[in-house]
Amino acid sequence: MKPTSSSPGSRALSASLREVREARKFGLRELARALEVDPRLLSQWELGIRVPPIEEVARILGYLRVDRVTTGRILELVQHTRELNWLDSHPSDLPAALTGVMQCERTASRITNWSPLIIPGLLQTPDYARAQLTASGIKAEQADARLVARLNRQRILSGYDPAQLKVIISELAIREVVGDADVMSDQIDHLLRLAIRSNISVRLIPADTGYHPGKIGMFTLYDFPSDPAIVFLEHHHASAFVNELDATAAYRKLVKLLQDKALAEDASQALLREAAR
Repeated sequence: MKPTSSSPGSRALSASLREVREARKFGLRELARALEVDPRLLSQWELGIRVPPIEEVARILGYLRVDRVTTGRILELVQHTRELNWLDSHPSDLPAALTGVMQCERTASRITNWSPLIIPGLLQTPDYARAQLTASGIKAEQADARLVARLNRQRILSGYDPAQLKVIISELAIREVVGDADVMSDQIDHLLRLAIRSNISVRLIPADTGYHPGKIGMFTLYDFPSDPAIVFLEHHHASAFVNELDATAAYRKLVKLLQDKALAEDASQALLREAAR
């Protein structure tokens, strides 16, 4: 059977099934025996190679005694497993789309991010992230959950075989004050420390650059070793994954345009140092 793991929804579902099993300290074969399911089939569900029926997903969650909120989120994911493009317009404490983002980040061979107004989440300091979440009107408990998730996501940038990240940011993102001057100063210093890593590229587009289509909004392009690319679009109350070839090709073309307008890495670091004074 052709793998379905290239679908954003199936990536999110497979990751969620594996995470709830591991969180409850069940081995794969142990759970398969309890459910009277072939362990090879359960493995395929957790790898995204095959999509389980919603009844089987519900049975797994019920046996593992997964809480109601998580169960609802995972059952919703089942509805999106065969969609090339997926819109999540009802974010909760941890939106369903966030699981898809995390799985894309874990499995991508390269992540390319464009951000015109804010520092990308993978490069944010805790203080910057909290200030951004608080200013977004998110409830304190929701902000705490999202902050923890955001900081955990950053682990892909370090350790053995870290993710390859290419970030293009408008100069406006480092001039716009999030939190206060101290938060921004620490954030810029953090960018400088990250920018010298071999797996991270940070390039800035000067604020006085004329209009270009990237000013319409931020996006992230995920490239995978063998699966088609995925583009993630994020807005205030809605997120979308785009998996259609024509659409991802258009964003790849936009990346090339933005790279042509961006300063080289050395010049970008010089601009960061100037902003940090």
